[in-house]
Amino acid sequence: MNGWAVVIAGSVLVAYGATSRRLSTTVVSGPMVFMVCGLCIGPLGLDLLDRARDPEVTRALLEGALVLLLFTDAARIRARDLRREGFLPLRLLTVGLPATMALGWLLAWLLLPGLSVWELALVGVILAPTDAALGQQSVSNPRVPALVRGGLSVESGVNDGLALPFFVLALAAAGESQGHPGIAETFLRALLLSGAIGCAAGWTGASVLRWSLKRGWSGSDWRQFLVLAVPAIAYVLCLMGEGSGFIGAWTAGLAFAVHLSRAPGPEGVLAQQSDPAKSTRFTERLGLLLSSLSFMVFGAVILGPVLEHLTWRPVVYALISLTVVRMLPVALALFGAGLRPPSVAFIGWFGPRGLASLVFGLLAFEEHLPGVTLLGDVVAVTVGMSILLHGASAPFLGDRYGAWFEGARRATPNLREDALAPDGAPR
Repeated sequence: MNGWAVVIAGSVLVAYGATSRRLSTTVVSGPMVFMVCGLCIGPLGLDLLDRARDPEVTRALLEGALVLLLFTDAARIRARDLRREGFLPLRLLTVGLPATMALGWLLAWLLLPGLSVWELALVGVILAPTDAALGQQSVSNPRVPALVRGGLSVESGVNDGLALPFFVLALAAAGESQGHPGIAETFLRALLLSGAIGCAAGWTGASVLRWSLKRGWSGSDWRQFLVLAVPAIAYVLCLMGEGSGFIGAWTAGLAFAVHLSRAPGPEGVLAQQSDPAKSTRFTERLGLLLSSLSFMVFGAVILGPVLEHLTWRPVVYALISLTVVRMLPVALALFGAGLRPPSVAFIGWFGPRGLASLVFGLLAFEEHLPGVTLLGDVVAVTVGMSILLHGASAPFLGDRYGAWFEGARRATPNLREDALAPDGAPR
């Protein structure tokens, strides 16, 4: 890698770290800053970073970021969050997510000629997971109802893991004619074997941590490194078994959180230290750093080259993906839930496409499918537009929606959107 690219990346991190709080109140989001800086150091700008020269760096960074994101997202899942008020997260995940994949598949068939049926399915699946970090200003806005903020956060934390099996199977089906393993072998290795390996790694890591905490043998710093090693071990073991390291990392996070949260003693130091959210804090922060750098690399080595030969079809599909393909399934999922139209529209709009879509697209690109160029263009343009549109609109729409909610709550008590207190507890 070019040394000046490292210097510029470090300088951008310093600059953003120094101004991050101030920028959080503006239309400039973190992913936007890093993506634009990536465009500047890529082939469209200074040409300091290129996928052809640094393919392993690109893949290692993006995949490492997604592994940590999947693990920490899974470790934060709580059954009570999915059941809370009984409708929003579950409706978005069980109805909205499958409908988004199906609608994305159908509209890709209409707009992207030349792709096979399974390549079209890949487009729908790759662009289905959401990334709340791209619209963080709206998700963290205290004026937005806690029910809506919590629902969007839980959906974002779970849907990338739920989309993984669909992606793995669609990729296997698309590549079967190219000599890649078929669906049956992929199902056994990528889903069953990888899931079992991930569960074993997560359960074992949590058991070691519980054993250590019970005896007071682990220091707080090294405890965080212990947790960081769990997804890395799960990922590598799954790759050695020719399975899916991402499914292994996600199931490891689930098993780790479930087993660790069962530490004995409802009160006291052991129970506090066994909180999965506290145990994974360093891993989550490292994942945030790698994700930020991933958006810079995305701008430099993926989006930049795509913009050089861009045609109208990826742009049109990207716009439809960010609006129709997201908003119609959300409206379907929330039909009869009692939410007002502004709430449904707000939830429908804030479904940004981010890191998971990037890595899924990169993996599909490396399979050398016949339609991989068009598929990669669509994914790159959709993520790039999402970074810009969702990042720029988050502060404005969050405030506008919050103002509407405050007025509606004064006029109409007991709104469905007001079911939770600001801290997330039922009213």
